[in-house]
Amino acid sequence: MDEPWFRFVLGALATWRVAHLLAHEDGPWDAVLRLRAALGDGLWGRLVDCFHCVSLWVAAPIALGVGRSAGEWVLAWLALSGAACLLQRTVREPVLIERLPAEGEDDGMLRTTARSAGDIDDAVDERLERPEPRAGADAHPHQSIHIVR
Repeated sequence: MDEPWFRFVLGALATWRVAHLLAHEDGPWDAVLRLRAALGDGLWGRLVDCFHCVSLWVAAPIALGVGRSAGEWVLAWLALSGAACLLQRTVREPVLIERLPAEGEDDGMLRTTARSAGDIDDAVDERLERPEPRAGADAHPHQSIHIVR
């Protein structure tokens, strides 16, 4: 199919796919991971870690198949990179799985000592003595609800 819009859509998807592979994935047999490790923390290594930077360089040769003239090539180059960046914004960040703390490590969330019955009674009494926050127009202006994902 030789429709310009079709070439652009294919080019945008190809630009996103290759740029995402280079910037965020390990690749088959960890080939891309090894490439990024070989490039190190220098200029080239930082360029490969940046999706927006990678999309510019990936879009350049793909734009040759989209644009028919030099002017169209420049516009297609920037448009393909821009489309890849917009696609990247729609992708959710990966879920990170972290190791649980080892037995005996303080993870900052759990109590490390047992509470006595007296401590619990004191906490309940303190809670009962505090007035409940009011909702609606009477609510304190600095009270807010924070949702943590």
